[in-house]
Amino acid sequence: MGMGFRGTVTDAPDFDASADAETLYNAMKGIGSDKEAILDLVTGRSNAQRQEIVQAYKSSYGKNLIDDLKYELTGKFERLIVSLMRPQAYHDAKEIHDAIKGAGTDEKCLIEVLASRNNQQIHNLVEAYKDAYGSDIEEDVTGDTSGHFKKMLVVLLQGTRDEPGVVHADLVEEDAQALFAAGEEQWGTEESIFIMLLGNRGVNHLQMVFDKYQEIAEKPIEDSIKSELSGDFERLMLAVVQCIRSVPMYFAKRLYKSMKGLGTQDNTLIRIMICRSEIDMLDIRECFRMSYEKSLYNMIKEDTSGDYKRTLLALCGGDDDLAGEFFPEAAQLAYKMWETSATTKVQLRPTIRPASDFDPADDAQNLRKAMKGFGTDEDVIINIVANRSNEQRQEIRQAFKSILGRDLMKDLKSELSKNLERLIIGLMLTPAEFDAKMMRKAMEGAGTDEHALIEILVTRSNGEIQAMNAAYRAGYKKSMEDAIQSDTSGRFSQILTSLVQGAREQGPADCDRALVDAQELADACNEDSDDMEIKFMSILCTRSFPHLRRVFQEFVRCSNKDIEQIIKKEMSGDVKQAMYGIVRSVKNQSNYFAERLYKAMKGMGTDDRALIRIMVSRSEVDLFNIRKEFKETHDCSLHEFIQVETMVGDTSGDYRKTLLMLCGGQD
Repeated sequence: MGMGFRGTVTDAPDFDASADAETLYNAMKGIGSDKEAILDLVTGRSNAQRQEIVQAYKSSYGKNLIDDLKYELTGKFERLIVSLMRPQAYHDAKEIHDAIKGAGTDEKCLIEVLASRNNQQIHNLVEAYKDAYGSDIEEDVTGDTSGHFKKMLVVLLQGTRDEPGVVHADLVEEDAQALFAAGEEQWGTEESIFIMLLGNRGVNHLQMVFDKYQEIAEKPIEDSIKSELSGDFERLMLAVVQCIRSVPMYFAKRLYKSMKGLGTQDNTLIRIMICRSEIDMLDIRECFRMSYEKSLYNMIKEDTSGDYKRTLLALCGGDDDLAGEFFPEAAQLAYKMWETSATTKVQLRPTIRPASDFDPADDAQNLRKAMKGFGTDEDVIINIVANRSNEQRQEIRQAFKSILGRDLMKDLKSELSKNLERLIIGLMLTPAEFDAKMMRKAMEGAGTDEHALIEILVTRSNGEIQAMNAAYRAGYKKSMEDAIQSDTSGRFSQILTSLVQGAREQGPADCDRALVDAQELADACNEDSDDMEIKFMSILCTRSFPHLRRVFQEFVRCSNKDIEQIIKKEMSGDVKQAMYGIVRSVKNQSNYFAERLYKAMKGMGTDDRALIRIMVSRSEVDLFNIRKEFKETHDCSLHEFIQVETMVGDTSGDYRKTLLMLCGGQD
């Protein structure tokens, strides 16, 4: 880890336990308690000092401070303050005890605590548990879990991982090969190898093993774990790997998830803020700022309220303004992340595949039947359209015309309405027609949907953009380039015009040129905003994605800043959105789409056009990958999210049902 102390809560100078005990006693006397005095005092002392206050309180007043606090305070604020008063190991013990004692087991809590603690913390936890509950933690955990998940938890509870710094140089390659052979190379994974190696080898050793693994498998070990393992065992192994790579980064992700997704998970938020406040909260904040669009401080501020919020903010410490400069630790992490993204071979996986024993004439007849007479049989329409590939749908359109002499699109439009109609028609168009229509919709009428223009143009390949241009001209009798230029202006218009050429370079990274490009971008950051935008545009809009990954990686080294932070800080408006879209798409396109889906459903009312656009256009390309990224970022499956967020406004449920069919599995 970084040098020295990286926490936010330290010993208070001139500490006087008896005086503090008296302050707390007075704050709780009489009617109503002085919550502010309590939270200021408790967050202003280290855990060791708080233990002395508990002692002094008992000596002075003959009462148990924790009991008094429980009596005086309520809700989340109470949980937070009381938890702060416990020794760390006892807090961990209580979390584990609560996770297995209730009705259902809280596996996420078991995973987080046991995957992230070092040997000493694990040994302290085992003792504290025995002391507090009179039972053996291992017996309690194994009584409540099963399978490989249970085995790995037992291994972690031993606290026998090699100490940091211990590397068996002769075994790095061998371990990586063993993991590869156990997972990717054979049918059915040899889980015991994963358990043994990931549970016992030292952190520095495993970091080298993971680098070697990436070389052999051409993908990070996380990807293999996601495709080979499942359920709680998969989640546990991913957590272990993430903690090996960077404990602060793991906690930044957990904190983000605890506040995103459906509803705030306060237990997780409280647990992490407490247990890391005296260890590495500064690093977590830095990782948080690097990974998400805001500081941890601001996220907590938006997501919580009252005294609970004030206490969490005190534990968080400062608000990292978007300086964009890295701590050494974060710079290395960012550099590494770009490198991983540059060397990963992504397998794109669709959710919709061609139907077997397909008969277009039969489908055409059935669609006609479903639309004839009174009332429409939506189920038949949905089942046919959502279960065919786009090529097959084109054959159905053809058959409908040649057998029945009718235009299927017109019939569908007159029978369906609102979002269901948009969705079904979107599926029936060819990808190029659909993209052209979406571009048209984004530009016609009063306001322009800049986000849609950006999303489409930064994620499509040259071939897709050229096909879209042709479809646009055929459908609307003018060129898409002209449309863009009459609907947008300034630098933003230039960026879109550049992208709509569909002439981005292709091919792998050129390492020498990447260094030159990175240096040019770094130098441009010091120029005035106009020159900076021109320089960024000339590189970001023209180079191939694999090349840009290397450029952005080297940019970290040249400038000690992250390209995303720079764009957010130095640019504004649509230009910022466009540049940011390109970077996100280069870094991890599936993740970019996952975030766009999240934004489309979250917030005031659902942006159905965006939801339809992404679900339709990605279902035969990479919607499976997008689903995985969604789950990874939001701790909630895309399926579940669509179900909850489209409930309103969709009275018949047909629209939602079709979206869920496109989405596929529940993850």
